Amino acid sequence: QVQFVESGGGLVQPGGSLRLSCAASGSFFGDHVMGWYRQGPGKLREVVAQINIYGGTSYADSVKGRFTIFRDDAKNTLSLQMNNLKPEDTAIYYCNPYPNLSGSWGQGTQVTVSS
Repeated sequence: QVQFVESGGGLVQPGGSLRLSCAASGSFFGDHVMGWYRQGPGKLREVVAQINIYGGTSYADSVKGRFTIFRDDAKNTLSLQMNNLKPEDTAIYYCNPYPNLSGSWGQGTQVTVSS
């Protein structure tokens, strides 16, 4: 089973930036639509960004214009550049194929936006 390891989270002030990374075990990314998801305190998990195998992207309205998703299939990595962060972006962030048919999730990486 492919495992995803997310990293790059942390504590940042409102208006700040973070770049998240996701690494997969084995050659996985090239054949799948990939997504970044998040689950905030007391909220349901939601997908915030997707990228298809051709590089086409889609974003949740709440992050559009602030977040950018990247993929590097040669390096088996997925990234999420997050700018102008807001307190409501506080969540655990996960990467997974989109849709996530396996139902399994990695540990994620915590992003906290607070002054």
